[in-house]
Amino acid sequence: MAAESGRFPRVAVLNGGFSAEREVSLATGRECAQALREAGYPEVIEVDAGRDLVAQLAAAKPDVVFNALHGRWGEDGCVQGILEWLQLPYTHSGVLASSLAMDKERTKDVYRAEGLPVVDSVIATREEVEAGHVLPAPYVVKPFNEGSSVGVYIVQPGSNAPRLAETMPARVMVETYVPGREMTVTVMGDRALCLTDIITEGWYDYDAKYKPGGSRHQLPANVPAEITAACLDYALRAHKALGCRGLSRTDFRWDETKGLAGLVLLETNTQPGMTPTSLAPEQAAFCGISFPQLCDWIVRDASCNR
Repeated sequence: MAAESGRFPRVAVLNGGFSAEREVSLATGRECAQALREAGYPEVIEVDAGRDLVAQLAAAKPDVVFNALHGRWGEDGCVQGILEWLQLPYTHSGVLASSLAMDKERTKDVYRAEGLPVVDSVIATREEVEAGHVLPAPYVVKPFNEGSSVGVYIVQPGSNAPRLAETMPARVMVETYVPGREMTVTVMGDRALCLTDIITEGWYDYDAKYKPGGSRHQLPANVPAEITAACLDYALRAHKALGCRGLSRTDFRWDETKGLAGLVLLETNTQPGMTPTSLAPEQAAFCGISFPQLCDWIVRDASCNR
């Protein structure tokens, strides 16, 4: 288990940061740091990434960086560029894939080019969204460059145009709402692990994702074999088309009344959450990969020029 610690004996786990997903990142970093210690890494340092990140890394002197940041600046290519500049091996996807996957509209462009099914959407300004319905209801309004269901609005038929929170960006994605199931597939290198059906009372929002009992995960998902096969295939193709490395997770919506035609990709997360309620570690465990083994594999995959 600890063989890789000979190559990377000193691991810096980047977490926290200053995105809207700071608290999730702190939880991810704490869990991953402990798992790496259990895997046999002799020195694991948790670094709460600040504006002086370069100085923090210079002080920590790591052999490798485990990137446990979430949200803007942490998984959108920004910190990846810093690590490339410093020539510090790091985990997960590189600059381009991270930037592409964080931008939901450009991600869809890549999906379309790969022949993967997506739902109609537009990018609009806050003013346009609040002035009237940009798409026929029902539709979803969300930031085009955040994760963890931060700032998601569902507008139902008969509702007024939404009033967006001040924390929403100047430009947002407006996307046709797809009824049905929320499902997800984790890709580990060149392997799609399994399909999880995410069961909630309502929308799979921030609380449903991170609060204990907020959602129930059924894996493998109890769906027709052709849906499972399609999701595994689509997730691996999305991972490769975006240029992802290491671990990724692709989310789906499936309107089961339409069969395979009702399956669409929503987005690909290049740094899936690694908390006790997170989906990627759960899928790995289902495939016989313990959490320390998963974190060890992620470190083994680290490099520059990603």
